[in-house]
Amino acid sequence: MDHPVQVVEDRGDEFAVLLSPGSEFTFYEHPEGTHPWAGQRAWRGPEVLQLYRVGLWYSVWMFFDETTFRNWYINFEAPVVRHREGFATDDYGLDLIVDTDQSMIWKDVEDLDAMLADGRLEPATVLGVLAAAREVAGLIRTGDRWWAPWDEWTPADLDA
Repeated sequence: MDHPVQVVEDRGDEFAVLLSPGSEFTFYEHPEGTHPWAGQRAWRGPEVLQLYRVGLWYSVWMFFDETTFRNWYINFEAPVVRHREGFATDDYGLDLIVDTDQSMIWKDVEDLDAMLADGRLEPATVLGVLAAAREVAGLIRTGDRWWAPWDEWTPADLDA
């Protein structure tokens, strides 16, 4: 699946992009079958700032209601690969919602097992995802989040 985003900041090995409502999806044939969002033509959710660091098994998403911060969302995925037209990654299913008080809610935990059973993920990949999940939870518990400098950012900052 492809969809356009707006580059907010690009430091080479770390970058931020904004996914906005109405961003149109393009779906391609995939050996694993139809994408679960194939029935949607565009992003229908809120503004989402997506933070990527090359080499990490996750990205950090910042969800907004209008211009008000709602929550962090950790998306466990293949390490991002940059190319001339943009970047690519592959979602591993597991997610972590981090509320404003730093409380954590794990989401789609069962997807790892299903993807392993279907052959979409290798056992080594699942172990990598679990290691990344442990790392992220530790960063949140210790308050050592590399994405903390974005805490005060809002979509309104683009207009400034």
